Amino acid sequence: MQDIIQKIADIYFRYGIKSVTMDDLARELGISKKTLYLHFNDKKDVVIKVIDHIIKAQKCGISDALNKPGTNAIDKLMMMTHFFAEHLKNSNASLTYDLQKYYPDVWDEVIEFKREEVYRHIIDNIETGIREGLYNDDMNYEIIARAYVSRMEMYQTDLWQPLDKYPLPEVFHTLFIYHIRGIASKKGMNYLEKNMVNWKF
Repeated sequence: MQDIIQKIADIYFRYGIKSVTMDDLARELGISKKTLYLHFNDKKDVVIKVIDHIIKAQKCGISDALNKPGTNAIDKLMMMTHFFAEHLKNSNASLTYDLQKYYPDVWDEVIEFKREEVYRHIIDNIETGIREGLYNDDMNYEIIARAYVSRMEMYQTDLWQPLDKYPLPEVFHTLFIYHIRGIASKKGMNYLEKNMVNWKF
């Protein structure tokens, strides 16, 4: 079942949602439409399960980045940001549009995940960085964390259209460096300057 859902997710990433019918999915999956309906009630059920699958995959990706041994707060945030850049790189802009317009309740789940789950991880990262002496402790980090999440969210809206001419990895790499330089202590800046040449998004 998860293999089917992942294949459908790949299809939605390429073509969006609205233009892909249940007949299209059956054909792309190499199964009959009847078999497809054994797994899903209707198209909305497909969308719900696909987005749930994507969110769970993102949670696993974030967890892997944050729990990698031998890394500090800057490393962890870099790996998490890289994970999101890789995820969005394969996404079709119409996927976001279709979710917002035709499945607003499902889109709300995506936004809630970013605003709450990702926000919590950024707060944890900041607290870790302060303990490690890599981040300054003289700013309102709730505002910093919300700004970080908002930039990720904005990339999936029309507000980012002027940046379409830049490769996604370059955009995320630039924003990551911008974020760290804004909060890093002298120790953190030294670490950033020494290592950022090796970080490729």
